[in-house]
Amino acid sequence: MNFKEETVYSNVETANSKQLAILKKHFPNCFDRDGNFIQERMLEVVNEGDIELSKESYSLNWLGKSYSRLLANLPPKTLINEDVEHNLQDQHKDSKNLLIKGDNLEVLKHLVNAYSEKVKMIYIDPPYNTGSDGFIYNDDRKFTKEQLSELANIDIEEAERILSFTDKGSSSHSAWLTFMYPRLCVARELLKDDGVIFISIDSNEVSQLKMLCDEIFSEQNYLAELIWKRRAPSAMADNNISIDHEYVLVYQKGNLEGFQGIEKDFMKYKNLDNDPRGDWVLGDLTVGMTEGMRPNQAYDLVDPKTGSVFPHNPNRVWAFIPPSMEKMIKEGRVVFPKDSSKRPMQKRFKDELKSTYNPLSSIIIDKVGLNTEATKQIQELLNGNVFEYSKPVSLLTTLIPQVCAHDDIVMDFFAGSGTTSQAVMQHNIANKSSVRFVSIQLDEATKKGSNAYSAGYMSIFEITKKRLTKAAEKLRSQNSEMQCDLGFKIFETVEDFRVEVDDKELTLSNLTMFDDAHLTAEQYATLLTTWALYDGSELTTPILNVELGGYTAHLCDRRLYMIASDFSSDALKALLHKLDDTDDKGFDPNKVVYYANNFDSVKQMELNEALKSYGNKKSIEIDVVVRN
Repeated sequence: MNFKEETVYSNVETANSKQLAILKKHFPNCFDRDGNFIQERMLEVVNEGDIELSKESYSLNWLGKSYSRLLANLPPKTLINEDVEHNLQDQHKDSKNLLIKGDNLEVLKHLVNAYSEKVKMIYIDPPYNTGSDGFIYNDDRKFTKEQLSELANIDIEEAERILSFTDKGSSSHSAWLTFMYPRLCVARELLKDDGVIFISIDSNEVSQLKMLCDEIFSEQNYLAELIWKRRAPSAMADNNISIDHEYVLVYQKGNLEGFQGIEKDFMKYKNLDNDPRGDWVLGDLTVGMTEGMRPNQAYDLVDPKTGSVFPHNPNRVWAFIPPSMEKMIKEGRVVFPKDSSKRPMQKRFKDELKSTYNPLSSIIIDKVGLNTEATKQIQELLNGNVFEYSKPVSLLTTLIPQVCAHDDIVMDFFAGSGTTSQAVMQHNIANKSSVRFVSIQLDEATKKGSNAYSAGYMSIFEITKKRLTKAAEKLRSQNSEMQCDLGFKIFETVEDFRVEVDDKELTLSNLTMFDDAHLTAEQYATLLTTWALYDGSELTTPILNVELGGYTAHLCDRRLYMIASDFSSDALKALLHKLDDTDDKGFDPNKVVYYANNFDSVKQMELNEALKSYGNKKSIEIDVVVRN
């Protein structure tokens, strides 16, 4: 049995602490006895790997970059609470979909342990920082200039400048990059090795975002800059230039086999001449090469039946050299026109296609609607235009099938009105699939006087929840025969209520480590949910109650949690009995976690000694953790 003490999410991080931990784990030879990094030894590792050192030297720097690296490493300062009333409803109780309320950086950090390298696709539509979209960067992490200087390893002057824009709010490029950097860093940890992130953006920050993603995801993992036509040309355009498009930047984690592509349209394939090879369509018989580039493909083509001559085009030669063309003609693969002013074409047979998909064009306009489509979709579901700047569902239903298989996870941590979640539902119905969504939305208040506020929505999250509910109802009514997950569980971040005793003078108002912590039912459930997530269980993983002689413990993924204060000798006996009951094979926890505030020193000692000496008839190796 192993025993240890730990405090969840209370460790102090610095701007590079996690990165140094990774280096120390994998390259311990590059550090001396005092923990100092030995650069020459790392260069030896690189040189032995036959890797050339880049001679380029450029990077994206901004005021606040050191601070943003610190934010990426700091643990969350909240806990995770479940909306039990919602989650127990019939349409939601068995759902694997998630809608989480809270600051997305906080939520992403909570999810890292349980969802690391599990997310196949991330789509986000972050603030564009246009100057009129309401983006202002404010930070509620309160540091003194001395603390920030030490943690971020920067001088006092720079710390003062950073605190100036984080405390007062800013919409500068530096503020926007400081906002985006930690979120993208944590998001990368969640992506699978073959995962992909899609980021909608416009021209205000696309250049900065491209360089930021090159740094976080690696320049070699850049896949594309998709262009989406968002609106019809405007007569009110500045400088008489109507900016009608936006971008979707695409990066892979690093091991993607490729996009699926767009399924070809076979409506034009016919078999007008009863060719035994099946349906066919006429295709171009030339290629975009000049006769100077392909002289052996620049020749006159003669119809063997009529003698009609079709001269070569010096700027676009035939696709085949003469012997291959002759073979094509003999096999009946070339169709000569009766009108000599037209060009011969080749038969392309459906059954001979190497793929039934065309590549996804970087200009995604044919299958994706405009912003007006998105507005109409919200109006139909919510009886009014209560959310601006939403994306059309068709954009997401075009992107999702490019990378997602049957049971993949799609995440959106700027959920907004919930377009991505609705798109996942529609994708699953159309493809008989079970892709899951994880959507995160800040409980941001709607503006007084706005359509949303007037319609009774006090926050953006309320709009998100309502839209998903209405979209699910509509899809159920239209597809009653489909067995598809159209529910979603709700969780939210809440203030950390745990007593902090470190660096504080204990008073009568503070509970000590050996006082019972009188938790409300909601606090109790919150602590349990947060611990299970911290230990690597997904939020939809069942947590089972275990009765131990009148004491209730909780089992989740072979971890037994004991939080309540009424643990007794009878409960301990019952625990030891269940551990040694060979007929109870389903009870085999390999980790016991108990809440220090509700287990005084006597209880702790009794529990630890008993677990050291029990019979262990099931041969279970148990770790015991006392947790604050």
